[in-house]
Amino acid sequence: MTRHLAQGLLVLTALSVSGCAAFSPDSGMSGVSELTSQTIDKDVAFVRTADGAGAVDARVRQLLAKTLSVDAAVQIALLNNKGLQAAYNELALAETDLVEQSLPPNPVFSISRLSGNGASEIERQVVGDILALATLPFRSDIARERFRGAQLRAALATLRLAAEVRRAYVCAVSGNEMVALLTDAKATAESTAQLAVKLGETGSLNKLDQAREQVFYAETTADLATARQTATSARERLARLMGLWDGGLDFRLPNQLPPLPRRPQALPSIEADAVAHRIDLQIARLELNALAKALNLTEATRFVTLLDLAGISRRTQDPEGAPFRERGFDVQFQIPIFDGGEVRVRQAAETYNLAFNRLTERAVNVRSEARDAYRTYRSTYDIASHYQREIIPLRKIITEEMQLRFSSMQVDIFALLTEARQRLASLRGAIDARQRFFLAQSDLQTAVNGGGAAASGGDTSTTIAAAAPADAGH
Repeated sequence: MTRHLAQGLLVLTALSVSGCAAFSPDSGMSGVSELTSQTIDKDVAFVRTADGAGAVDARVRQLLAKTLSVDAAVQIALLNNKGLQAAYNELALAETDLVEQSLPPNPVFSISRLSGNGASEIERQVVGDILALATLPFRSDIARERFRGAQLRAALATLRLAAEVRRAYVCAVSGNEMVALLTDAKATAESTAQLAVKLGETGSLNKLDQAREQVFYAETTADLATARQTATSARERLARLMGLWDGGLDFRLPNQLPPLPRRPQALPSIEADAVAHRIDLQIARLELNALAKALNLTEATRFVTLLDLAGISRRTQDPEGAPFRERGFDVQFQIPIFDGGEVRVRQAAETYNLAFNRLTERAVNVRSEARDAYRTYRSTYDIASHYQREIIPLRKIITEEMQLRFSSMQVDIFALLTEARQRLASLRGAIDARQRFFLAQSDLQTAVNGGGAAASGGDTSTTIAAAAPADAGH
């Protein structure tokens, strides 16, 4: 009987192993790559070998050899950022959990020997966890749901990094553009301040007008120092996000942001698009589905949490008689007298309800975020376009007319300088408006696809293991 029980355990284990998961060649990166390619059309790589690292380094050097575009900066970050590689390591760890949960429990073999007064007894046992074997398909299904969620979280980390790089790139380029503008303005203000001092010495300019020119020069100098610090910090942030070391810190950026698109995007169904495509919502849906399966498993194993079957073979040697063998089996199960599983079922049910409410809240927030992001995108486009079509051309006309009047001695130098200060303010406003537009454009893409900052109310992820049977058969 012992032999038959042991053989039965081995057969059942073999059948269970035939349906269990195995390690994939890329640790689940195929799903991440597919999502990333569909959403932002960029390549991702999980660097695990020296050859892979060499290929990534060669690609990064190739991209850095040219003036960086925003797409090139994003691509470098997706290949070279070590924090993103750590997120992919977490995905690989999640796959180990999947494989572990898909494996049946190992049978336990024990042997004992007792002797005394010339007699001896040897007992052998093969113990198998029948409940764990019976629930293995359900636990494996839950583990697959969790692994799919881990793939989506890795894709979400990828999109979040891409969004951060786009924002850092816009800030760095616009910072350089502002520095160039203020550098020219400072040179003009310095010349004006020196002229005001000379005119004051001759008595041609009173102290009030002298002070006005001096303070303009002082304010422009302070603004330039602030702009340089802002641009330097933005460049450093971009370098950090791209994961650049010493050799890549001299990357080149364009002198100014690209021109505005001819017309803004028309997205009449942006709310539906966001609900359908947001990766954080997909993660929450998967987790809710896994929690539902875990709740069903908890209810099914409510009363039986321990079921072990052991095959026993005992051989007794008595000096006064012939040796004899005994064979049998042992079954262990828990009697639900005090704990009928109500606590575990209640915990699983409340965990499911918690995840459901968070998913519903997140869906409401996603729709609102999409609407707000699109309104911000349209308004910043209209403002930046207004600067480009109306304010800057009018300022150019005023400057040209003032120069003509100055040439014909209809206005003095200080009227011309006053107009220059006003034109400088308009140019700074135009740069700020274009910066806000491109940041809003990035935020719009994030609102539709995901990848923004984590929700302030906490991550929607819920520990699925809390709803699954904690003992999984024990």
